[in-house]
Amino acid sequence: MTGEGRATAAATTEAGPSEAGASEALAECVLCRAPTESPESHKGITLCPVCEWREAERAACSG
Repeated sequence: MTGEGRATAAATTEAGPSEAGASEALAECVLCRAPTESPESHKGITLCPVCEWREAERAACSG
């Protein structure tokens, strides 16, 4: 793969969530109701980046 091909692949990977968010409304965080990075069609529990970080801290310290 050439350098140009890698740059294009990286650009499409990074742009994925933002493109989905532009065409569809963002889901609300189930804990604080803030907008998340996931579209409303995302299945499962959706957390904003802050709540996701806090949940990861709680899980790491509960051992």
